[in-house]
Amino acid sequence: MTSAPAPATAPSIPIGKGAVAALGTLAVATGALESVVTPTLPLLQRELGMSPAEGALLSIVLLITGALVTPIAGKLGDRYGGRRVLIRLMAVVSAGGLVSALAPNLPVLLLGQILQGAMVGALPLSFILVRRHLPAGESKVAIGTVSGLFVGGGMAGTLSAGPVAEGLSRHWMFALPTFAVIGSTVLVNRLMPHDPPGRSDDARIDWPGLALLSGMLVTLMLVLAKAPDIGSQPLVLGALVVLLVAFVTGWTAVERRAESPMVDPRMLARPAMWKSCVLTFMLCVGTSVAVYLVPQLFAVSADAYGFGAGATEIGFFLLPGAVAASLAGPIGGLGARRFGSRAVVVAGTVVMASALVALVAVHTQVWHLVIGKALIALASGLCVTAMVTGTATSVDRGDTGIATGLVLVTRVLGYAVGAQVAGALLTAGTPSGSDVPAESAFATGFVIAGAVTALSLIVARTMDKGVNA
Repeated sequence: MTSAPAPATAPSIPIGKGAVAALGTLAVATGALESVVTPTLPLLQRELGMSPAEGALLSIVLLITGALVTPIAGKLGDRYGGRRVLIRLMAVVSAGGLVSALAPNLPVLLLGQILQGAMVGALPLSFILVRRHLPAGESKVAIGTVSGLFVGGGMAGTLSAGPVAEGLSRHWMFALPTFAVIGSTVLVNRLMPHDPPGRSDDARIDWPGLALLSGMLVTLMLVLAKAPDIGSQPLVLGALVVLLVAFVTGWTAVERRAESPMVDPRMLARPAMWKSCVLTFMLCVGTSVAVYLVPQLFAVSADAYGFGAGATEIGFFLLPGAVAASLAGPIGGLGARRFGSRAVVVAGTVVMASALVALVAVHTQVWHLVIGKALIALASGLCVTAMVTGTATSVDRGDTGIATGLVLVTRVLGYAVGAQVAGALLTAGTPSGSDVPAESAFATGFVIAGAVTALSLIVARTMDKGVNA
């Protein structure tokens, strides 16, 4: 008796331009919703009475959730069908957007951002759907279109968040893109045909590892957020450190024994992998410090040493950096193909370190920060693209998913640590009774970011040329 062929191997029902347009609209809406916090973070800190360290935590919780959701979204899509999982993910995102819109305080807003983080898994699912329903040539065009629209949505969110928050309220800057997400999800549900699930034996999910990794990341963020209060709350900080060690130990033990680990720590024994992870972590720390500090410096009162920029102005000031980041991917891919991943990483690292050091010396004009932030965004994008390319080609084909998952977790750790360190520096550098950090706190942050980035050159230069694309 012959078995039926796996239904996921061939495109099922062909889709038209309407379905692709629905996915593109969803990409625009999610990109806009994802990007509203960064330009309005100083405004949110004032309205909700947050410390800089708490603001840093708010800026990264969505990324943490995304890092946890993305590795399992594809497996769930294989098991239950991509459209089905995508619609449910977007239901979670929509709920998160509404929670953020209605949030009266920081804990509720954090919950909303955690739920919104499910959107990070939506883009890969959109690509899976396109590939299942379109021929290879058309699917490449559709994937490029959806990716570009997501970037465009992020830019639109960066520009519009400030005017909406200042003209209406902070609640509407979450509500409006959430309504767009809900509407576009309905369109996808109506226009995208159902895709049959794949083989469930290829979609095993490491739930214990996921739970322990979640606890590890959350505890790490709490440790860094509480670091400025070590003098007043040493026991709390000590308990969190002990809990963090327990999570790390438990996660490592579980992942080493798992049949299908989400992240396999044993791969770190390979020189190409541990160098990639160390380099990714250091570069993301440097990038994240700048991403957090620059908007904060824009918002410092002009009566002190800043520019007194509101959320609208900050959005415009950050736009060149968003454009540079969108260009970095294709440029980095072309550079890695022609010159090798190591050359691109070294060049990007030099540019980033130089920009960070320059910001220590000159940050008295708006254009200093605008150009510096754009260079950092471009260099970071170049490095990340080259690192992903190098990692994917340095391991066996069957290990690609596990290797890139390890780099993804390392990247999130770098961004999270960098943002929390920057927030802790500003919190510790704010005099009692004042809401303006000392200018030296910003300079210290840029120095630390520049030093960490420059030190990563030691690792980058030791990478074997076989890592190159």
